[in-house]
Amino acid sequence: MQIQLPFIVRLTLALLSILMLGYLAILGKSLLSPLLFALLLAFLMLPLANFLETKLRFKRSIATILTVIIMLGVLYGIGHFFAMQLSELWSDWPLLEKQVTNSFHEIQHWISKTFHVNISKQETYLADSAEKALATSATVIGSTLITLSSSLLFVAFTLLFTFFLLNYRRLLYKFLTSVFVEDHRTKVIETVNEIQHIIKKYITGLFIQMIIVSILMVLTLSILDVKYAILLGLVAGIFNIIPYLGISVALIISVLITFATAGATKALFVLLAYAGVHAIDGNILMPLIVGSKVKINALIAFIGIVIGEMLWGISGMFLCMPYLAMLKIIFQKVDSLQAWSILLGEEQKLVVKKKRTPFFAKKKKIEADE
Repeated sequence: MQIQLPFIVRLTLALLSILMLGYLAILGKSLLSPLLFALLLAFLMLPLANFLETKLRFKRSIATILTVIIMLGVLYGIGHFFAMQLSELWSDWPLLEKQVTNSFHEIQHWISKTFHVNISKQETYLADSAEKALATSATVIGSTLITLSSSLLFVAFTLLFTFFLLNYRRLLYKFLTSVFVEDHRTKVIETVNEIQHIIKKYITGLFIQMIIVSILMVLTLSILDVKYAILLGLVAGIFNIIPYLGISVALIISVLITFATAGATKALFVLLAYAGVHAIDGNILMPLIVGSKVKINALIAFIGIVIGEMLWGISGMFLCMPYLAMLKIIFQKVDSLQAWSILLGEEQKLVVKKKRTPFFAKKKKIEADE
């Protein structure tokens, strides 16, 4: 016999559950954040692990270790390439600093002429701000060191969790299919298989999208003869994983560096290039590569990014989209939650079919009229 609770009671229980889950997510950030990243990496590296185990006849533990080593090698190669590009930027730092100083002086003169604030008052205000910044420099350095150490710990945990998830993947699959009652087991198996397939496709699509956007930006910035075109193009492609906010951050970085190295005119061209590539990405690449089945509408995506940043910072912003897509698939499979899948998805466009009169019918009608 089911007990129907009043609406206010159900609403209270739902809100309390959301608050408790959010609080537990904040407390468990050090464990849950690398675990969820590792789950995505495990989905991505699963075909390689299966190939090493089934085709090359490696033991499962050996195949998993080799998979993690290959993944680590790829990440190291990407990081090394970024370090080389950043070293080039660092070697040109005095020139950038000089150009920024000249631009700053021009802005000072413009403010003095436009708003009648003399340069000495501006310099006094900036000096006071600099003293406040120096007073808090020790705190900034300390927080930077803590962030660096926590990032290294995050990477270590992510690699360990990826190894364990790949090594015990069949055990975890058996657990998920056995924890539910017999009546729902078939539907659970279908849901798990579909999530595994679609999320793997989704993550692979995001990586392909990232590569294509990076290539487009590198080519466009190279045609515009922008300095550090390769570095800025890669930053645009990687940051593009974070919808809406990522491309905006990459745009700001690129425009500032281009303004410092080549002036305002070329910075404007860079702005237009970003707008064009983003339009191609949103209207062609995203629907074609990632697909509409796991596409999240802009409102929910933005809310998810904000909540992810509030809970876990940058890692939460990266994680929100694939797990929202996973939730959408689960909601589609559960009858009582299908309304939520509609809320997460895009609005379906109505296709109005026009009735077409065959050519011969038109011809007969004309002859009859005559």
